[in-house]
Amino acid sequence: MAETGRLWAKIRRSRAALAGTLLVALYLGAAALADVAPRGPRAIDQERQLKAPGAGEWLGTDHLGRDMLSRVLHGARWSLFIGVVSVAVALLIGVPLGLVAGEAGGAADMVVMRAVDVMLAFPGVLLAIAIVATLGPSLFHLMLAVGLVNVPVYARQVRASVMQVRELDYVLAARALGAGRFRVILRQILPNVAAPIVVLATMGVGTAILEAAGLGFVGLGVEPDTPEWGTMLAQARINSSWMQTPWTVLAPGAAISLAILGFNLLGDALRDAMDPRTSKI
Repeated sequence: MAETGRLWAKIRRSRAALAGTLLVALYLGAAALADVAPRGPRAIDQERQLKAPGAGEWLGTDHLGRDMLSRVLHGARWSLFIGVVSVAVALLIGVPLGLVAGEAGGAADMVVMRAVDVMLAFPGVLLAIAIVATLGPSLFHLMLAVGLVNVPVYARQVRASVMQVRELDYVLAARALGAGRFRVILRQILPNVAAPIVVLATMGVGTAILEAAGLGFVGLGVEPDTPEWGTMLAQARINSSWMQTPWTVLAPGAAISLAILGFNLLGDALRDAMDPRTSKI
C-alpha cells in the first residue's frame, strides 16, 4: 500500500502524467457514456447529409446523415475493446514465451528468439494486413492480427527482464531450497518483471488502437457501418471531399490522436515512476 502511494505521488508530480491520465480518463468516459449520445451511431437521415457542425449536430453529420458525435463516442468504445483485447492476446502469448526463453535458455531460448526475429523482420502493419487478408476481414481477425504482431515486443522485453532477475540472490535461494522451475517463475521471477510489462501494456493499447484504425482505413477492419474510427476515416475519404467537409475527417482523426497521446503519456509516466534509477518525476 505504501509503495502504491509513493508511485501515485510521483505520477501526480508530473505534468505529462497528469495530461496522460486526463486524456485516458476522458477517453474512458466517452466509451462509458456513449449510450447518452443524441442519436444512434447507425441512424441514417438522408435529409441531414454532410451537415456542418452546429447546434443540432455538434460535430456535423457524414455522407449518410449519421451524427458524427454519436459515432465518435461509440467509436471510443469499439477502439477500447479492440485495443484491450489485442493487448491481452499479445500478453497471453508474448509473456509466457519471454519467460520460457529467459529462464530456460539454451535451445528453447534460441527457438523462441529466432521465431521472434522472423516476425520482427516484417513491418507490423504489413504483417497485420497479411494476417487479416488471409483470414478474412472481421472483428475477431482484426484483434487477433493486431495482437499477434505485437507478441515479439512483449517476448523480447520479458526475456531481457528475466535474464537480469534469474541470477539474483532471492531466486538462487529459492532454487537452493528446492523450489521447482515453475514455482520460481511464478513466485520469484514474474512479480519482479511485472513493471515493464505494465508499462508496455499501457502504451500498447494506444499502439493497438492506431494499428486497428490503419487496418480499418484500408478496408480490413470491422463491418462498414460499425462506428470504428479508422473505418470512419476511410468512408469520409471515399464518400466526401475532406476539403469541403473537414469535420468528417477531423472528428475521428482527432479522437485517434488524443487517445494514442494519452496512453503514451501515461505509459511514459508509469515507466519513470516504476524505475528506481530515475528521478525524472
